[in-house]
Amino acid sequence: MSLQRRQLLALGAGLASASAPFAQTRTRPQAANKVVGIALGGGSARGFAHIGVLQALDEAKVPISIVAGTSAGSLVGAFYAAGFSPWKMQEVALKVRDIDVADLSSGNKRGMIGGAALKRLVNGFLDNMPIEKMQRRYAAVATDLATGEKVAIQRGDVGSAVVASCSIPGVFIPSAFEGRELVDGGLTSPVPVAVARQMGADVVIAVDVGGRPTNKPRSGLYEIILQSFEIMGRSLAQLESKSANLLILPKTDEFDSSDFSARKEMIEAGYLAGQQAVPALRSLLNLKA
Repeated sequence: MSLQRRQLLALGAGLASASAPFAQTRTRPQAANKVVGIALGGGSARGFAHIGVLQALDEAKVPISIVAGTSAGSLVGAFYAAGFSPWKMQEVALKVRDIDVADLSSGNKRGMIGGAALKRLVNGFLDNMPIEKMQRRYAAVATDLATGEKVAIQRGDVGSAVVASCSIPGVFIPSAFEGRELVDGGLTSPVPVAVARQMGADVVIAVDVGGRPTNKPRSGLYEIILQSFEIMGRSLAQLESKSANLLILPKTDEFDSSDFSARKEMIEAGYLAGQQAVPALRSLLNLKA
């Protein structure tokens, strides 16, 4: 398998920053029975850490009913919203092949690859379930290429929604969705806290799996594009995350956002960060231990 093919497994832009895993509480609602939402940020290969976070929250019985995802977070979020357990999601993540996601033969002058393979992957695993039928309310966040507007896709074909949210300009061909050309949601909302609130969440858990840009040499176009996304999105991701009730930051800096060989390690990093967040979440939501 070539380096380029492995790299093109990227499902979202690496957009945000993370250091040691920790959870930071922003505000503390006093009443119980709050509607809980989770905002899963972009991070390309680092998006595997979302799975580990969800495993820890599931073990703690955190009652999440709203899922908003950007880029890699939209992919993980789609499976979670559809009813997959985080452990089933890990099973899927560890067996997906590069050819299941990135069809290099589908590229043209507008992008290296098309989104048909990713759409088939998502809809195949989810049995063509439309967004309206998901167990949890779900939104995939993308960006309108013509207007620059943030677009929260909350209805229709989930595979198409994920492709739109993950369409890194220059890597994926812009995605056509309901008459609009859409690209990666990380351009406008790398950690979609505001979208989760607009969907009705009283309490929003933000999960930022991005990392600081690395200083290793960038030998190819894909690497340069991804590094540019990481630089561009860092400040916006930090700003968005501040409005969450709880921010979870898995330790992902040691992993490159284009490195898909460390899936298990990234899931473990997410699980550790999720476990560390549980006491703060129990206090925030008045949950029993």
